[in-house]
Amino acid sequence: MIAVIIATHGSFSKELLKSSEMIFGKQKNVATVSFVAGEGTDDLIEKYNKLLNELDCSDGALIMVDIFGGSPFNAASMIALKNEKIELITGTNLPMLLEVFAAKDTVTIKELVEIAENAGKESVKKLLKSNEQDLKEDEL
Repeated sequence: MIAVIIATHGSFSKELLKSSEMIFGKQKNVATVSFVAGEGTDDLIEKYNKLLNELDCSDGALIMVDIFGGSPFNAASMIALKNEKIELITGTNLPMLLEVFAAKDTVTIKELVEIAENAGKESVKKLLKSNEQDLKEDEL
């Protein structure tokens, strides 16, 4: 089984999990880490290690963080670099998390991190201005 840890600045990780479960249902083997004011990298490493010992990581673990180079990323990278079965991805968003939940029980950890990366990239879109005229015409 692959474990998923969502780690962010503040309580964003908890709210992201709540939102994803509204859409996808309650998830097993998933946990969150909140990085709060006054904490440091050592605190985060301790939180990660505690969860990695509690969760079923028999097929690996995916740590999903908010910002590249932020404290949640830096602490997780120290752990991931020492363990082949732990993958780390940044830029976590709701579409990415939903794709991870859809796939985590049927793919390898290496495949899962690729799915997460692709979902994150594909979910960022902008409204094309040419569509604005089409939308106005549809309202008529």
